[in-house]
Amino acid sequence: MKKIAVILAGCGVYDGAEINEAVLTLLHIAKAGASYQCFAPDIEQLHTINHLTGEEMQPNRNVLVEAARIARGEIKALSQLDVNDFDGLIVPGGFGAAKNLCDFAVKGTQAQLHADMLRVGKAFADANKAAGYMCIAPAMIPLIYGNGVKATIGNDADTADALKSLGAHHVECAVDEIVIDEQHKLVSTPAYMLAQSILEADAGIEKLVKAVIKMC
Repeated sequence: MKKIAVILAGCGVYDGAEINEAVLTLLHIAKAGASYQCFAPDIEQLHTINHLTGEEMQPNRNVLVEAARIARGEIKALSQLDVNDFDGLIVPGGFGAAKNLCDFAVKGTQAQLHADMLRVGKAFADANKAAGYMCIAPAMIPLIYGNGVKATIGNDADTADALKSLGAHHVECAVDEIVIDEQHKLVSTPAYMLAQSILEADAGIEKLVKAVIKMC
């Protein structure tokens, strides 16, 4: 049975992991006959957003504690992730990927990755193990894989230009499709960067999960 590490960035589209993307990822891993273990950094979120009003709220929350809601408590700190224990990696999106796993949402082309996210991402890359990034999470790809890596966030021009500035070869992609960089065993899909419904998001996510598992 293939084992997939799934990194979550909290719980909620505006400040954490996009919940639909996360749940669909776990569902398709299980349906493909693989297993998963969720991880998240044990840090404070950049900020906490009231998802009803869109306003910041206090007190701020912990990324690992919030992500545990999605994982039903079956989650570990990202610092505990050992690449040798897994065949592949998948990172769902949500603004938390750009706020908590890195600071792309704040610093754009000057972004840096959280230390454990960088360590883990590079470990999978260096081991030539399959990885999948969805929604805004592909903004981290050039910071992990370096210049020339193929990735997509869909077709948003400003975000695509930022990825290009970071060194990625951005490929425009429909919501129900995926972009594969065969050399790096890397898959990306737009998900809710483009999706207008859970069905639209699901189409690309299912393809990404199947492609990652196939490359494991």
